[in-house]
Amino acid sequence: MTLQAPFPRTRGLSLIAAASALLVLASPVSAQPSAPAQRSVPAQPSTQSDAAAPPRYTVDASWPQPLPNDWILGQVAGIAVDREDHVWIIQRPRSVTADEAAAVQNPPTAECCVPAPSVMELDRDGKLVQAWGGPVWNRRTSTWDAPAGDWPESEHGIFVDADGFVWIAGNAASDGIVLKLRADGTHVLTIGRPGETGGSNDTAHLNRPADIAVDTAAHEVYVADGYGNRRVIVFDSETGAYKRHWGAYGERPDDAPLPAYAPGAGPARQFRGGTPMNGAVHSVVLARDGLVYVADRQSDRIQVFRHDGQFVLEKLLAPATLDVGSVWDLALDPSPGEPWLLVADGSNKKVWILDRASLGTVGSFGRGGRQAGQFNWVHNLAIDSAGNVYTAEVNTGKRVQKFRRVAD
Repeated sequence: MTLQAPFPRTRGLSLIAAASALLVLASPVSAQPSAPAQRSVPAQPSTQSDAAAPPRYTVDASWPQPLPNDWILGQVAGIAVDREDHVWIIQRPRSVTADEAAAVQNPPTAECCVPAPSVMELDRDGKLVQAWGGPVWNRRTSTWDAPAGDWPESEHGIFVDADGFVWIAGNAASDGIVLKLRADGTHVLTIGRPGETGGSNDTAHLNRPADIAVDTAAHEVYVADGYGNRRVIVFDSETGAYKRHWGAYGERPDDAPLPAYAPGAGPARQFRGGTPMNGAVHSVVLARDGLVYVADRQSDRIQVFRHDGQFVLEKLLAPATLDVGSVWDLALDPSPGEPWLLVADGSNKKVWILDRASLGTVGSFGRGGRQAGQFNWVHNLAIDSAGNVYTAEVNTGKRVQKFRRVAD
């Protein structure tokens, strides 16, 4: 099935437009069935960060370039960088308000604007390469026309693997799928079924998955399954066959109710998916040395595992944060050894910089606001091969930004 673009696909067009922390070590715990491909994995991250200063960044207010066709972005709920350093975003057309999209009202109430397609590819200069996917506003009926075939109700998370396939997920109550697509939007594979789930130990279904990471060499896709469930689950990236899954500390996940997060109460033994909806196993990232980093958003923590689900260590980040938690998305600096772990923190409206070896906090950038370099619910981040950082905002932020890495 080929996903139809809601507007003619375009190429070569311009765009319109600290806190205290706790480090906990634990013994490895047996993972769920089906072991990953064999590899040598160190007990701790292999970094040299103790000998280097943390990176510094400056906002590039000229990036991205203006969008064509009077397009406007909704909430940008995912961002990724591919092997060519092109930036991919996934945004929510349905989150564009009537006043923002006045041009498509019936009758139009003003000249601008038109909700953009869900998926966009931008080149290094921020020019639009292509756009496709998602619902289309029907001005005659004043309703959204859903795309043909599988598509999430609420777009959430995007990943471009080493072979150029695009992976997306969704976090609406009816969303239980991860999609694998070609770079032009052609459907390749669906994992899960919309609206069908059997809980955190169901090996055939998902429940509002939040994020994806692909180990191309091992032919495995890791899913942060995430809003409705409380786990990381791994599938074969070619066939969609189930491989293994685990919960917090590498243990079997449990969907029993959890007490509300309370600073100082001690870490929960389960990830905070399910209820409340914003708990969310919200991000999963694979390091080159074989470690797996997981964001447990409303528990204000990062947990680190080996590929087989064995628990390595944990970090509480800004643990006094309530609201929607402090750990929203994770990205690894591409320098040799991947020495720095960057964390998007939507509640505190900043990006944290952590030493990956110790998970100690060494810096941050950004604050709440609407000017360049400031954030409103910074939801995702990605890093290109030069170390430049790209951020995406939901809520009323509805934008992407670029932060150039400053040379030492």
